[in-house]
Amino acid sequence: MFFPLIAQAPPQQIVRPQEVRPLPAQLDTVPVFNSNSPELIGTPGILLSTFPPAGMAQPEAHLDFAFEGRFDVFAHHVYKAEDPEDPDDLSSMYVAILVHNPGVDPVTVNVLSGASYLSQPDAPFIQLPSMVPFPAREPVFAGPGSRVMGDLIQGHRQASLPAQLVVAPGASTLLMNAPIPVAELDPPINGRSTLMQLDSSGPVYVASLAESANVDGNGTETAPILAQWETLLQNSGVAGPRDRTPTPITDNPEQIIYGRVAGVAQGSSWTATVTDEDNGDTAAAGSLTIPASGEAISYGISTLYGGQLSTGQNQSAQMLVRYDDTAYQAHGNYGVEYNLTFPLHNPTDTPQTVTLALETPIKEDRLSTAGLQFFEPLPTQTFFRGPIQVRYRDDRGLPLIRNIHVVQRRGQQGAPLATFTLAPQENRRVEIILRYPPDSTPPQVITIQTQ
Repeated sequence: MFFPLIAQAPPQQIVRPQEVRPLPAQLDTVPVFNSNSPELIGTPGILLSTFPPAGMAQPEAHLDFAFEGRFDVFAHHVYKAEDPEDPDDLSSMYVAILVHNPGVDPVTVNVLSGASYLSQPDAPFIQLPSMVPFPAREPVFAGPGSRVMGDLIQGHRQASLPAQLVVAPGASTLLMNAPIPVAELDPPINGRSTLMQLDSSGPVYVASLAESANVDGNGTETAPILAQWETLLQNSGVAGPRDRTPTPITDNPEQIIYGRVAGVAQGSSWTATVTDEDNGDTAAAGSLTIPASGEAISYGISTLYGGQLSTGQNQSAQMLVRYDDTAYQAHGNYGVEYNLTFPLHNPTDTPQTVTLALETPIKEDRLSTAGLQFFEPLPTQTFFRGPIQVRYRDDRGLPLIRNIHVVQRRGQQGAPLATFTLAPQENRRVEIILRYPPDSTPPQVITIQTQ
């Protein structure tokens, strides 16, 4: 029997009239070693080096930036085996994080938290529902960036990472030396995401490097040793192929090429308590008045140049140093923690049911309508994939911590992360914690809606 194919209706834009507000506060000043270009490693070389250029074979590959105290290391790269001269070569690509002490005293680097996962087999990109609650010890994830962010939200340090490094004067040490294997995969492509929170007792330089595995006559792979990494750092240029060159930031952007990030960004977390005072209203000091019945307000998450949703706020971390052919800002804020508190207040004399949701509206710099726009039905592109933690007291007054994995497509309205009923004149705090996951596409919003 013949069944005719039924074509899906093209996505239609719908408008939800509402207010969109800038997020109060700002990024902190913690520097982030941000290694994401080239995303796809084709040839070995330097992914990112903050070493001084003096004495290096290719000085333009070194950005001369020393870290001291708190800093983060973020690295997100993909490897695909496609050597036209040797198509049968399916050896792994190794990625290393090298730390160097330029001083005359030992330096201690503490790994406060961190994780590094492969796409295969650690965290494959499986299809998940839009929302999946999960207990803290049984995380849900889809993709390595999603899994890494889940570990960091919980404050974990992966067992494979050292708790501490002691770097001798004038010496270098490997913080990480990990493979991206492809031999068992079809097609032979794999990725690795890494994020670490570090604290250094003295100045250090850091480099992320890519090199093929050592393979002996029996086909056995071993990791490049420290001396090989030091030689590569000394003699190599930047790895290839290079990503698309970004367009300069202007006041009137047309087509924007953001580019991938390779440099040191300023800002690892955004901590804010959202109140009416941030919107110029002091009627209920220290609290946030919920929207009127049937209305909503939203606060931008990872808004960016060309995607500010009429907030006038670009949340992208500024680059302290960068390679000339990479992103001008850390668009997307991959790995940045948003720690947001909403002290909600019901000013009415009747109970009000309130929801909080993460949403992915259609990207606009200035809203072309009197609210946010969404698609219905949804297109196929996934724009957000990662864990969110919500903390509040439920309607029984009991403390509740919810871990929820969220997947959203472009233009998707969000299902509630939390739903509760505020009594007349009641105040209730809600905390939302998320780390912006790699492979996501900004901007998003946190929406507070009164039913």
